[in-house]
Amino acid sequence: MAKILIGVGVLLVIIGVIWLLFPNAFSWIGNIKHTSGNTRVYFPVVTMIIISVVATILLNLFKR
Repeated sequence: MAKILIGVGVLLVIIGVIWLLFPNAFSWIGNIKHTSGNTRVYFPVVTMIIISVVATILLNLFKR
């Protein structure tokens, strides 16, 4: 369990450093939008897929 938490922490640090050095590296996340007149609707499909995959992996790891 401790190894998993350390691994997740290291992964978050790596993502944070990448985001700090290259701010546009994650600009593709949640970047689907529809504009019609004065109305804008955002479809964060990619974001939801990533969150779903990560949540599934974490829940399966903690379930064991």
